[in-house]
Amino acid sequence: MAEPPAEHPLPPRILLVDDQPANLDVLRRVLESASYQVLLAPSGAVALKNAARALPDLILLDVMMPEMDGFEVCRRLKAAPETREIPVIFCTARDLGDDIVRGFELGAVDYVVKPFQEGEVLKRVETHVRMHRLTRELRDKNEALQAEIERREKLDSQLSVLSEREKGQWKIDGFVGKSATIGRIFDDIRLLQDNPATTVLISGESGTGKELIARAIHHGGPRSGGPFLPINCAALPRDLAESLLFGHVKGAFTGATEDRAGSFEAAHGGTLFLDEIGEMAFEQQAKLLRVLEDGVVTRIGATVSRQVDVRVVAATNMDLQERIAAGAFRQDLYYRLARFPVTAPPLRQRPDDIPLLAEHFATLFAAEMGRSIPEIDAEALQTLRDYVFPGNVRELKNVMERALIGCSGGDRIEAHHLRFDGAVPSVITSEGTQATGEGTSADGPSLPLDLDEAINAAERWVVEQALARSAGNVSAATRLLGTNRNRVYRILGQRGTAPD
Repeated sequence: MAEPPAEHPLPPRILLVDDQPANLDVLRRVLESASYQVLLAPSGAVALKNAARALPDLILLDVMMPEMDGFEVCRRLKAAPETREIPVIFCTARDLGDDIVRGFELGAVDYVVKPFQEGEVLKRVETHVRMHRLTRELRDKNEALQAEIERREKLDSQLSVLSEREKGQWKIDGFVGKSATIGRIFDDIRLLQDNPATTVLISGESGTGKELIARAIHHGGPRSGGPFLPINCAALPRDLAESLLFGHVKGAFTGATEDRAGSFEAAHGGTLFLDEIGEMAFEQQAKLLRVLEDGVVTRIGATVSRQVDVRVVAATNMDLQERIAAGAFRQDLYYRLARFPVTAPPLRQRPDDIPLLAEHFATLFAAEMGRSIPEIDAEALQTLRDYVFPGNVRELKNVMERALIGCSGGDRIEAHHLRFDGAVPSVITSEGTQATGEGTSADGPSLPLDLDEAINAAERWVVEQALARSAGNVSAATRLLGTNRNRVYRILGQRGTAPD
């Protein structure tokens, strides 16, 4: 005996419409034996009310009924917006061509002939219920796709405005810093500005300014007149990723009511920034590789391809070699992206830049708050230099904004105005004792004697704080830190406390 679709938790609802109780009883028994939920209507008027109220998955509709026959019921069902999508199967005792044609013209999807053959009825019902539910699912997915496209179009228009503002406020064509480490980044940026076709892979921890590097490459080169379009690969919905990246044509799938350009076409003449590239779904990586190789995109459903002139800059905070070894990232895509690799240094590797960055952020936030630029006293600057900054430049920015709020309109930022995420993380000295970074000695704040031990201890502290805030949930802590599970496990493993 045929079974109703099993992928939905609720059984399909079938509305039976017939003025003969014996026919209703036969059909009800057959359908309920196959686990369908059955609703009954002894007349056309009752059928219209029940259909509008219950919105069944399918209607079995008798043709010959008094007062309102099945043809008129079908016509009214298809005229009402709430019921027009419900499939209708005619039940007729007359296997006449004219009646069948008329039923199809009014919107019926099928017919069965009395006396009923149980197997035939079940097979036709099962087929049309499944088709109805699949159509509804496709429509829902398409509505989600359209909503996502509209949201991204709105964000794109906002980003174009933000990019212009960012150029002025953040000096997008250069970074704040004078250390040798950041000097090497400047050299790489200048080389890439002069080579606008080269793909770039920027690696680095979260908060190190990978997108800022990408923007500097774009805005300082010949592509600056084109768009800079950032895409977060981790946020691409798996079902919508191909359409969002490469576009689709009208009619490519249910609800595709117009042609849509994807991100590659939208970035034509400019730069497409693929952030968190290590999170891209594996099945999308081959399609991305093909576009990088050929410079050609094909919209979903299209028969012709389109040439695009786009520079791709990708970024990741993951170890892509580990992802390749785990089978989660294509090696050929890695080498195609990493034609020129750039490493964004963590803030702990450029301590000489911390005072400059602190003053830069203080100036920025003072302007936003309509206040005079405060002075940062020597003790506050030293506290900043001694802090490990596991959140890198992004964390320093947050600390300085809090400091301006904390000094309550004063003209001086002091050490007690600096509020870190929790407390200053403890570090372990080479003698095994703890130092918080706030302790002092005759020569100033106490420091560990081994830098690697300090860095490892600080990373452990930050991960443990994130786990504490997330009630021990590793996934939630990973999202809070903006990193990946493997790195969290590795950091905790250094201490022998990695979760199972």
